[in-house]
Order: sequence, then structure tokens, then C-alpha cells
Amino acid sequence: MPRAKNGAVEIEYESFGDPSAPTILLINGLGSQMTRWPAPFCEQLAARGYRVIRFDNRDTGLSTWFQPGERYSLSDMAADAMAVLDAAGVAKAHIAGVSMGGMIVQAVAIEHPGRVLSMTSIMSATGAPGTLDPTPEAGAVLTAAPPDPASDYEAFLDFQVKNALVIGSPAYPWPEGALRQRAIDEHARAYNPTGTARQMGAIRGDGDRTQRLSSLSVPAVVLHGADDPLVPLAGGQATAAAIPGAELRVVPGMGHDVPPGLYDTFIDAILAAAARA
Repeated sequence: MPRAKNGAVEIEYESFGDPSAPTILLINGLGSQMTRWPAPFCEQLAARGYRVIRFDNRDTGLSTWFQPGERYSLSDMAADAMAVLDAAGVAKAHIAGVSMGGMIVQAVAIEHPGRVLSMTSIMSATGAPGTLDPTPEAGAVLTAAPPDPASDYEAFLDFQVKNALVIGSPAYPWPEGALRQRAIDEHARAYNPTGTARQMGAIRGDGDRTQRLSSLSVPAVVLHGADDPLVPLAGGQATAAAIPGAELRVVPGMGHDVPPGLYDTFIDAILAAAARA
């Protein structure tokens, strides 16, 4: 696959659809590889007449990994996204992100407004007080250390499945065995457990974006699950309130994941923002 460069950082990315079509750039969440935007999802979106690009954030997947003690910011991660567009030959794109990816989308819109045709912030937040307060059980998903897959692979897989179920969408369950297979595939592709803490540091370091978001003049859709235990609905509500003219879409039964049963809901939100561009 191709790679983009932002200084010394290399970003792995993949493109779907007609290279000459309008581009939708998909940005993923905390510790999540680009495969969390599954290929069937990207293909369905591309079939609607778009070029779709997904990529591994820094410190994730096949992009550059950092070392203990190294730090970076959401602004750096937004610049990575722009490097992907540069490498793909794209001047402007519709940009959508989930969770931390939604925060990166916000940073891109604030810091690189000339590159953004529309934005979709999904299951994300402004960083304002109260917008990133998970339930205790969901919060443990972020802080509990997984078993070492080298010493107990089955326990590691069990841990990944359990965590996915804790934060998942109660009304949109995954097919039987799909979450375990996802954990197997992700571990085989790349496993960098220390990257998550550095990405968390970037989120914390960016603080409250409310004031910065109020200056935006870009078509925006904010999509959030009514049953999200990891980033509460208050995060989506605050995001929509902060961005002038943003549309808020709240989905009952949706948690903090991208299950196949919600593909159409996500695609509709992204395309609604794009249609307003």
C-alpha cells in the first residue's frame, strides 16, 4: 500500500473507488487501525460516487510507531491526515472521523479549513468538561492492560471481545464470531499496545475546542449514539452546539463502534454533510 510522509512520520493509507471522484477521508479512533473502517464499508461508500481513503494514524497499524517518552499533539495527527491527502493528490476532501478520529477531524477543520469540503464528527466530543466521561465499565476498557498475547493468546482474544461488547451498540450486535475474528486479524496485522497512551496524551493536551469550533464555516454533521458508554451523548451534543449550522443526529441503540448494522446510518450521515458542501 502507499505511504504518506509528514516529516519523519510515515502514514500507511489505502484508497477505494475512482481516483478522479470527490474524496472522503476517513479517520479512525484511539488505538484503532484503519481496518476499523472495514473494506466493505469503504466499498459501499465508494459505490455512492466517491473516492474513499482510510489510513493508520501515527502510532497505530503500519504507520510510524513512537517510543516511550515521545509525545505528539492532535495538531500533529491532523497534519498527518493532510499529508495523506497530499500524497493522494487531493486538494480538498470531505472528512469523517470516529471518536478520537472525530477530534482529529475537528482539528483539521480548525487548522486546515481550506482543505475541508465537509466534516462528519462521529461518537466524538469537543473536549469540554463532561464530554469525555465514560461509564466506569467503559472507562476500564481504556485503562485495563490486556493479557500478553505472546504468553496467552486465547486470553488476549477473550479480553478484546469482552471490551468490544462493553462499548458496543446494544441494538446492533455483531455477527457471531466476528469480533473474535477481528481481534485475530488486527493482532496479525500490527500490535502496538503502547501507542494508545501516547494518543490519549494528544487528546488530553488539546483541551477544550469549543471556542475554536465556533469559528468554523463548513457543512457539518454530528452523529452520536444515544447509548454510547465511552463518549457520552453530551459529547456529540456539545460538538453540534459549538459548530455553527451543524446537524446533530442521535441514534437510539448505538454505542461506540461501527457494526455492520450501522453502515447505512454512518454512510447517510457522511453523505448528508457532503451534499451540503
